[in-house]
Amino acid sequence: MTIDFNRDTPIYTQLVERICSEIIRNERRLGAKMPSVREYALEVGVNVNTIQRVYKELEHLQLTETRRGQGTFITANEQVIIDMRQQVKSKLIAQFFEKIDDFGFTKEEIMTEINRFDGGSVND
Repeated sequence: MTIDFNRDTPIYTQLVERICSEIIRNERRLGAKMPSVREYALEVGVNVNTIQRVYKELEHLQLTETRRGQGTFITANEQVIIDMRQQVKSKLIAQFFEKIDDFGFTKEEIMTEINRFDGGSVND
């Protein structure tokens, strides 16, 4: 399966975000083994060097650990994942509010739309 990458963002960044998203959605379990660099490069259709950079970045973020002779594994530290989840959530909310502010929408307009969108279960 190859991926359609966004031309405006480096491929390695998109793959790091993709893996983070998979971890947050629990599609990649704590402590699970990641595919080898070569396997993942073939799976997503990119250069092996790009995947090495992805894995290095994931390790830098403490989301994975490399075990000599065994491979790369998702961290088993649940707190790391909880912290990452909170950081991603905060970043997305900040981007959302920055965008609505850029367009000049008021909080009331946005809350009305959110309530209408999800059936009225969101409160101020």
